[in-house]
Amino acid sequence: MAELAHDKTLLTPRRGFFGRIAAGAMALGLAGLAPAPVRARQESPPSDGPDWPGKLKGLHCQVVDAYAPNEGFPLAFAYSFVATNGPPSADHVPATAVVVLRHSAFPIALGHTMWEKYKIGESLKIVDPETKAPATKNPFLQPKSGILLVDDMAVDRLLASGTVIGACNLALKVLSQKFAGNAGVTAEDAAKEWAANVIPGISVIPSGTWGLNRAQERGCTYCAGG
Repeated sequence: MAELAHDKTLLTPRRGFFGRIAAGAMALGLAGLAPAPVRARQESPPSDGPDWPGKLKGLHCQVVDAYAPNEGFPLAFAYSFVATNGPPSADHVPATAVVVLRHSAFPIALGHTMWEKYKIGESLKIVDPETKAPATKNPFLQPKSGILLVDDMAVDRLLASGTVIGACNLALKVLSQKFAGNAGVTAEDAAKEWAANVIPGISVIPSGTWGLNRAQERGCTYCAGG
C-alpha cells in the first residue's frame, strides 16, 4: 500500500511540480515517473532458516494468514483461490496456495488425539460443525462429507491437492504450555507431544510471521484468513 501511495503522489499534479522536474527531464528520461518494477519470484532458498515454502509451481501464488481458526475459513480461502484459477494440467499449474497456521489457528495442524487430550476445542471455543459442541477432534481433518462448507477445504484434501501449509513453532510452544494442565502433563512433555502429532505434510516453521515473509518473498500475494 505504501508503494501505491508513493506512485499516486508522483502522478498527482501540484504547484510547481512540473517546473521543478523540467530541467532534468531529458537527462533522466522521466525514469522517476516510471512504475516500480515487479519483484521477480525468488527461486533460490533464503540464506537463513529452512527452504520453505520451497519452489512454488503455480503461475499465481497466494499465502493465507491464518491467525485464528475463524470456523475454518482460512482453509476455505486457500481452496477458493486455487479453484477459481482453473484446473491444473500435465504441464501447467494455474495456482498454488500457501497457508500459515499461527497464533490460535495453530491447532488446525494437530491430529485428533491432541484435540481430545488437551481439550483444544473447549479451551479455544471451537465448535465442531458436526456435533455443534466444543470440538473433541480436529474438525478440519478428514471430516465426513457435507460437514464443512466445502469438502475439499479439509486439511488433508488441501495437502493432497498441492497446498503448502506451515505451522508456527512459537505458537506450538506457547499453546502447548498453556494447555498442558488440561492433559496433566508438564509443559515440556506437551510441547514434545504436540510436535510429534503435527499432521504429516505440514511443516513446522520458526514462526508464523517468518513464514508469511518467506512466502511473500517467493512471490505470494497476501490474504488475511482470520
